[in-house]
Amino acid sequence: MTTDLTTTAAAPPDIVPIQRRTLRLLFSTQIIGGIGVTIGIAVGGLLAAEIAGTAVSGLVLSASVVGGALLAIPVTRIITRHGRRPGLAFAYGVGAVGGALVVLAAASGSIPLLFLGMLMFGGGSAANLQARYAAVDLAAPDRRARQLSLIVWATTVGAVAAPNFAALADRAGGGLGLPPLSGPFAFSTVAFLLAAGVLLLLLRPDPLLTARLLAAAGADPATGPGGTEPAGAVAAGAGAAAPGKLPAASSAGRGAGLRAGWLVVRAQPAARLGVAAVAVGHLVMVAVMAMAPVHLRDHYPVEDVLPVVGLVLSLHIAGMYALAPVVGWLADRLGRRGVILGGVGMLLAACAVAGTAGHSTFRLAVGLVLLGLGWSATMVAGSTLLSESVPDAVRPHAQGLSDLLMGLAGALAGAVSGFVMQWAGYPVLSLLAAVAVAPLLALALRPVRTGAPDEEGRA
Repeated sequence: MTTDLTTTAAAPPDIVPIQRRTLRLLFSTQIIGGIGVTIGIAVGGLLAAEIAGTAVSGLVLSASVVGGALLAIPVTRIITRHGRRPGLAFAYGVGAVGGALVVLAAASGSIPLLFLGMLMFGGGSAANLQARYAAVDLAAPDRRARQLSLIVWATTVGAVAAPNFAALADRAGGGLGLPPLSGPFAFSTVAFLLAAGVLLLLLRPDPLLTARLLAAAGADPATGPGGTEPAGAVAAGAGAAAPGKLPAASSAGRGAGLRAGWLVVRAQPAARLGVAAVAVGHLVMVAVMAMAPVHLRDHYPVEDVLPVVGLVLSLHIAGMYALAPVVGWLADRLGRRGVILGGVGMLLAACAVAGTAGHSTFRLAVGLVLLGLGWSATMVAGSTLLSESVPDAVRPHAQGLSDLLMGLAGALAGAVSGFVMQWAGYPVLSLLAAVAVAPLLALALRPVRTGAPDEEGRA
């Protein structure tokens, strides 16, 4: 595992420690942030159902996804102008405020406050997702998917355990006088603040600023400077750029916003496939996963449902993150498009298994594990394909656009899922999610040429 936390041996020594330090720090904050996000999500549907009812619970959950999606706009601007460090810290800070507002909403029974809190709570998810791109800024081309997948995988450590701590956090919150089901959100607030503080203090030098400095010096960020930039200046984040600002190399993308990302993605088939894979995979995952706790609630007594929900969601999250390094290795070795197609197959299988689970908790758990694996394949391969298919100057904009579309797709799924669940049931919800995979399957089956390792380049 440690060998994947460095770039290739041929990289100059000044880039190796920067990338190693960046990956280790991101790995740590992903654990913290993953706990914060997942422990809230584990009870979010139940809390929303208690305050607003089952049908509206889907809308409340979608508010978190919408918040994370919309936050991609200011976070992208901050990252483009000032680097990854302040952008990620800002997103975690917004998530912390959201968690605190959810606690207040539970205490007052206020549905509007609950919506606002969940909207801002999405900042934690936005930060966790944006962190994967920071792992690619200084990565060598033949290791991009693996190093991105390591940051995705890091979330496993905290996220898998977090749902099982939901009941403990709820009891601890009750001991502090907090309303039922609000204790996990108080815990999330603390976790987000901790992650933001660690990033602000320790993510130095900033990986995006360093990559831009190398590009301004005429060097490849993946291989380091060609002798024109002193190693010490690069390592310290110095050079032509003023502190906290990007060098001139990024000026082409500045001010253009997400529109610049949209124009370049629209013109590049490989980038379109990457964006579609991430968005559709997330849509299907949110639709099927979000209503699983509500589905389980109909089959268990109130006092027993939280432990069951915790176990099932832990298995689902393990499917999402635990095998991410394997997915990244396959994407580097076999090609991005092939892994996306594999993810599509797993998403379809997940909808079939979960949708026909009925009263079988075991069958539902198997379906959610497959759902997590499909999400992992589309997320890792799609994000890597997008990142390497667009020019450096507009890469943060394209990445922000991808996360925006992913979040909106998930929000749509969350908003609709509650109503479908109440009116037609979980099997119909799973069937509709499977139908949504069809456009991605058609797009992935079209030949895509890209400079990244792919099957076309290996023919």
